[in-house]
Amino acid sequence: MTSLEIYNTLTRKKDEFKPLKDKVVTFYQCGPTVYWTQHIGNLRAMVMADLIVRSLKYLGYQVKFVRNYTDVGHLTSDEDEGEDKMEKGAKREGLNPGEIADKYIKIFEQDVKELNCQEPWKKPKATEYIKEMQAMVQTLLDKGFAYQTDLAIYFDITKAKNYTALSGQDLAKNISESGKGEVSDPNKKQPADFALWFFKAGVHKNAIQTWPSPFKSALVEESRGFPGWHIECSAMAKKLLGDTIDLHMGGVEHISVHHTNEIAQSEAANGVKFVDYWLHNEHLTVDGGKMAKSAGTSYSLQEIKAKGFDPLALRYLFLQAHYRSKQNFTWKSLAAAQTSLVGLRGRVLDYKKRNEKGKINDKFKDKFIEALKDDFNIPKALAIVWDLLKSGLDNKDKLATFLDFDEVLGLGLGQDKEIEIPKKVEELAKKHFALWKNKKFEESDKLRQEIAEKGYIIEDSPEGYKLKKK
Repeated sequence: MTSLEIYNTLTRKKDEFKPLKDKVVTFYQCGPTVYWTQHIGNLRAMVMADLIVRSLKYLGYQVKFVRNYTDVGHLTSDEDEGEDKMEKGAKREGLNPGEIADKYIKIFEQDVKELNCQEPWKKPKATEYIKEMQAMVQTLLDKGFAYQTDLAIYFDITKAKNYTALSGQDLAKNISESGKGEVSDPNKKQPADFALWFFKAGVHKNAIQTWPSPFKSALVEESRGFPGWHIECSAMAKKLLGDTIDLHMGGVEHISVHHTNEIAQSEAANGVKFVDYWLHNEHLTVDGGKMAKSAGTSYSLQEIKAKGFDPLALRYLFLQAHYRSKQNFTWKSLAAAQTSLVGLRGRVLDYKKRNEKGKINDKFKDKFIEALKDDFNIPKALAIVWDLLKSGLDNKDKLATFLDFDEVLGLGLGQDKEIEIPKKVEELAKKHFALWKNKKFEESDKLRQEIAEKGYIIEDSPEGYKLKKK
């Protein structure tokens, strides 16, 4: 394979990647709705995008990567029903929506930093682009793609060209089935039409986050309101990256509604293709089931750390599954990932102690690049790393090659160094490891958490243990 091939949800096959501008990639990822701490399934999506950005850079591209924050307009339904998630979060904690956004953006940014995700080129908040959203809504009204009721402005999906091209759904069936639920606005032409702008009226009369608009409604003064969720990404992508962009990424759950609607409104407003390559990451399951707060399986990164695991062990676990494949999380699989990570760190430290400068091996590098060019096949790339370490190459060349590969893997192995451990922590670690080795996991986990409370993480492997500062 000589060229990069990417699986494109729009064409349902791997397509040769040809960016709009030579060696420059415009890349938009739907970021979090910041009303709650993100669970590790959401964080996996961020790591997957980071791996793609790192891969593109490794292959010689300049990447303009944008990941947004949704801080208004995402209702409790992914469509147009329910309460704004930000306002729901505000009521839950006795804060205003802006304070909720600031709180959970801070937690999210700390989480992705600990997972060693690189900073995006831009991190727009939806509330900073209200004027751009209003301008796009006005364009859609002027062009006849949108219409207004007393409660909202809607996009007429029957006016869209190839509305279901991304999802592959039957439009007539889509419209029919969407009408089975309760519709809050009886004046919508089709129940499947989606909101571009909600007026502060009807079911949204008590909305907290609203802005003055140029649109007029007979039911409200000044026509205050707030944007629909879908228009936000279209407006931010247009403003920051242009009318047409190379890559757009999000979860598979976005295909049938959010991304389908983004395409419809963007192409109607701008008159050109919106995205050339659509990428969708699959979900993370827990113990074979759906991640759920009610079941206590919607784990945060803080919960991972509280059990004594290194965030980078979670990143290592994520490396083992392709972004388009479902991945199952278990505590056992995380422990195995941490053991593998410890083994890698041990090798790197051992090689570094020899203080010899090596050369990147072309044969292994070519294999590594081929894996990346095959729709960012990170699991295959990781297997090549282990083949490298098991090979007969000189250790100094193994180190040079491995550290080069880590520019993509993002395990931070070139930064590892020895640390001084307090005597008390070392004693706890020895007791823990003895229990762990004898498979007394319940007792060893108690000591693991005690070590974590003292600010250290212990990583076990058959060869021994390693302590690391949190």
